[in-house]
Amino acid sequence: MQITEIYKSLQGESTYAGLPCVFVRLTGCNLRCTWCDSEYTFHGGRKMTPEQVMDEVSRLSPNGGLVEITGGEPMLQERDLLPLMRQLLEAGYRVLLETSGERPLQRVPAGIIKIVDVKCPDSGEADTFHIENLETLGPQDEVKFVLSGRPDYEFARDFTQRHRLADLVNAVLFSPAFRKGATGARDSSHCLLDPQELAEWMLADNVPARLGLQLHKFIWDPALKGV
Repeated sequence: MQITEIYKSLQGESTYAGLPCVFVRLTGCNLRCTWCDSEYTFHGGRKMTPEQVMDEVSRLSPNGGLVEITGGEPMLQERDLLPLMRQLLEAGYRVLLETSGERPLQRVPAGIIKIVDVKCPDSGEADTFHIENLETLGPQDEVKFVLSGRPDYEFARDFTQRHRLADLVNAVLFSPAFRKGATGARDSSHCLLDPQELAEWMLADNVPARLGLQLHKFIWDPALKGV
């Protein structure tokens, strides 16, 4: 499998935000979101076997713990990824899979916590989510929407309500997009959608979702990789 990086940091998103986590970032993505902050994963990386990845994860977190498999789009490497996920589970790790849901998720092993990033209109990749993937989601999984303006918010609000996501998954997350290339200040000035404005919309509409911020971009320089 092609790997961009493996590192240990704090989980910056989802309901696991703030916890120590080993990130396994796979190379390659078939989407081109306008606000993407990980374009460096589109190409390059190095070939590693699932066993080599396991060795590195064990070195960074020898006593189990949280692991996130991300990208890019990790499900593009499904053939090698499935055995890796099974090995991680068997070794006692709690495993998060960050995916757009553009690829089928039916074969993801039970026990993997799926965090599905449904793309909104301003991403430029709307309508790429496979609606059949909703059938694979359960009470341990999470659905995330990255928002850069009011149309994105209304899309996410309506999608959440129409598909009764709050009854289906552990959490529904509304997260303001960060400006691509942001650097320097570690505050919400880089958000394409003001978190306060988003919070007020969510309260006004009584949306059954939680507001999420990319915690790592408020701790470290937003441009820093490997955190």
